[in-house]
Amino acid sequence: MDHLRIGRSLRALRRRRRARQEDVARAARLSQSTISRIELGELGGVTLDSLGRVASSLGARVDVGIRWHGEGLDRLLDEAHAALVERVVVALTARGWVVATEVSFSIFGERGSVDVLAWHPLTSVLLVVEAKSVVPDVQATIHALDRKQRLGRVIARDRGWAPVAVARLLVVADQRTARRRIDEHATTFGVAFPLRGGELQRWLRRPRPSPVSGLWFLPLTHGAGGRQRIRGRSPSRDAGPRSRAQG
Repeated sequence: MDHLRIGRSLRALRRRRRARQEDVARAARLSQSTISRIELGELGGVTLDSLGRVASSLGARVDVGIRWHGEGLDRLLDEAHAALVERVVVALTARGWVVATEVSFSIFGERGSVDVLAWHPLTSVLLVVEAKSVVPDVQATIHALDRKQRLGRVIARDRGWAPVAVARLLVVADQRTARRRIDEHATTFGVAFPLRGGELQRWLRRPRPSPVSGLWFLPLTHGAGGRQRIRGRSPSRDAGPRSRAQG
């Protein structure tokens, strides 16, 4: 990170708003001296969460990038995401859902893709699934799923599905870092995704026609000791109901 550029950017945004350092400090729940150090580019000891709060108080957000071996990190992240989507497909299929992956859409200028679009034929419930191997941006994650749920009926129409309800599910790789990230924003995620654990599993097996919103921690591995990576899509390899951690 370019510490000096970050500090200068935040100072410019503050001045544009004609705000004092004290005002930003109060909004970000930090001391005025911390705001002063940040604006000088002295970020030693300043957490990313603190930087995020300062940026948010100024109508901005912090976007941190990590570079490794050229495009190597992108390939690594794609592999983790693909493995998680694979787990979701196997688990939902075993529970009676018809699934489609990477469903792209372009509706009234809104473009994107749904990681997993699931249809429950017995109840005519549509489930919009977002899979995250990491949780980099809390608000962006929630906003993206909000948008896809809102557009769900139109997206489903192209497949001949007429849902009576559109539910949403955030599936997160069951890893310590992801759990800690969500715990740091427990209230936000609790409001956005109240359906968890056993209640979520019961709903997935027998969905009610209502726009529920759930969060599912799903391991990326299965088998003895949880060390073998899933590669196929055979329902016989589904570890969903027997998983050691289901949210």
